[in-house]
Amino acid sequence: MPSFFKKKKLQKNQPSQEHEKPKKPNSFPISPVLDENIEIIKTQTGNSSEIIIRTFNHSPRFQARTAIVYVKGITDQQTIQDLLIESILKPGAHVADQENLAAMVEEIMPLGNIEQVDDWSVLFESLMAGDTIIFVDGYYSAVRACTEGGEKRSIEEPSTQRAIRGSREGFTEYIETNISMVRRLIQNPLLWTESMKIGKVTKTNVTIMYIKGIAKDEVIVELRKRLNKIDIDGVLESGYIEQLIEDQSITAFPTLYYSERPDTVAGNLLEGRFAVFVNGTPFVLLGPAVFVQFFQSIEDYTERFYISTAIRLLRVLVFFISLIGPATYIAATTFHQEMIPTQLLIAIAAQREAVPFPSFVEALIMEVTFEILREAGIRMPKAIGSAISIVGALVIGQAAVQAGVVSPAMVIIVAITAIASFATPSIAIAISARLLRFIFMISAATFGFYGMILVFIMLVVHLCSLRSFGVPYMSPLAPFIPAEVGDTFIRAPMWTGTKRPAYISGPNQQRDGDNMSKPEPEQRRILVTENEGDQNET
Repeated sequence: MPSFFKKKKLQKNQPSQEHEKPKKPNSFPISPVLDENIEIIKTQTGNSSEIIIRTFNHSPRFQARTAIVYVKGITDQQTIQDLLIESILKPGAHVADQENLAAMVEEIMPLGNIEQVDDWSVLFESLMAGDTIIFVDGYYSAVRACTEGGEKRSIEEPSTQRAIRGSREGFTEYIETNISMVRRLIQNPLLWTESMKIGKVTKTNVTIMYIKGIAKDEVIVELRKRLNKIDIDGVLESGYIEQLIEDQSITAFPTLYYSERPDTVAGNLLEGRFAVFVNGTPFVLLGPAVFVQFFQSIEDYTERFYISTAIRLLRVLVFFISLIGPATYIAATTFHQEMIPTQLLIAIAAQREAVPFPSFVEALIMEVTFEILREAGIRMPKAIGSAISIVGALVIGQAAVQAGVVSPAMVIIVAITAIASFATPSIAIAISARLLRFIFMISAATFGFYGMILVFIMLVVHLCSLRSFGVPYMSPLAPFIPAEVGDTFIRAPMWTGTKRPAYISGPNQQRDGDNMSKPEPEQRRILVTENEGDQNET
C-alpha cells in the first residue's frame, strides 16, 4: 500500500505532455522565412478568424514575398488599404536595405509611427494593441505600423455625474481620448503622464497624470511603486486598480475618488492630486482623497459662494438622514417615547396597533425590500427599470400597510431615507451609508440612542484613522487646519482661496497672482450719479 501511494505521488509530480506549456514566442528570433513566421502567428493565436493575414507573392516595391498581419475590429481598415496595401502593390523603384527594414518601409509608405521589431513578445503585444505587422521574406525582423482604430463610443454627457452648469462632455472607454480631453482643459507642458501596462493576460494600458510642481513628488513615487507591484492576470476596470493601491481595504468608505467628468479631473489636478486612467473604462481614479471631497460637485465653483455653501450643508444633512434615519425612528419608538410629542406619539401608536412586529423588524423588512427594488430597477432594461422600481415601491408599500405588516410612518421614514441616499452627490459614499445604516439600526434596537452614539463615536474614530496615500482622510478637519476650512463643507469666496490645500499639493501652493483681490467697483455709485448730474447741468 505505501508503495502504491508513492507511485501515485510520483506520477502526479511528473509533468504531463498533454498539459505542457507552449513555447513562448520570445524564446527564439524572428525567422527570415516568411512561411515560418506566418505559421508561428497562426499557432500562437489559435488560427483565430479575426487575425487577418494577407500574403503578397510578389511585391513590386520589395521584390520579395510580403505579408501583413492585423486584428480585424481594432484596426483602421481604411488606413491599411490606402496606405499599406496600395504602397506594397504600387510599382516603383526597388528599395532594399538589409540593415534597417523600418527605414525602407517608411520610405515607401506614407504612414507615421513605423518601428522595427526583433522580439516576438513585442510583436504580439503590438499586434493585439491594433498595430499592423509587416513581414518581408529574407529579413530577420518585422515592422509594426500604427493603425489602431475600430468602433468607439462617441463623447456623451456623463450619466452618473450630471451638472446643471458645467461641461457636457464625459469620458469614454478609449484612454487616449480621455487624456486628450483633460489636455484641452489644462494646456500646460507641466501636465505630465506616465504609461504602463498592467495585467499579464490583458496587457491593459494604464496612465498616470499629474502636474509637475503642484503634485507632491513623494505621492507620485508611492503611486508608481504601488502600480508596479500589481501582479494580476487582467485589469478590466479602474475598480481593479483602486482595490490594489488603496491604503486600507477593510473599510466601508472609499479612499480614492473616481469621476467621469474631464472638468472634475482637471480641477483635482490643479489642487495637487493625481489621476489614473485605465483603458476600457470612463471612470478615472483621483487621489489622495479626503472625506469632504465626496460632498463637493463641479458646479459648486460656478455658483456664488453662499449658494454653494447652502447646497453643501444640505448634502451633509442628506447624508446623515440616509445614515441614521430609520435608526432614529427605531430608538425613539422603542426606548425614548418621552422625546416624541404627545400628539405624534398617539398617532404613531394608533398606526402600530395592528402591526405584529417591533419597529426594528418593521424597518428591516422595508429596507431590504427597497434594496431589492433598487437593484431590480438597475438590472432591468432601461425602458422598464424605472417603472418597475416606482410602481413596485408604491404597490408593495400600500399593500404592506393595508395588510398590517408595516405602519404608514415607517413607509414615510424609509422613503425619505431612500430619497436622501439618491441626493448624495457621490455614489461611492452613498453606498457606504447604505451599509452602515443597518449597523445603526441594530445598535438603536439594542441600546437606543446610547447605542447610536456609541457607534457614531466608533465611526468618527475609524474615519480619523484612515489614510489616502498618507494624507489623513478627515483633513482639514482632523487634523484641523484653519486656513483650509474655506473649501470643506462650506465654500468661501473664490478670491479668498489664494493657496492650494497644503496637505495635498506640493511646492507650488500659490493659486492666484498678486493682483487677485475682492472684486469691487472702481468708483462708488453716488459719485457716478453726481458726475451725471454735473454733466446735465452743463
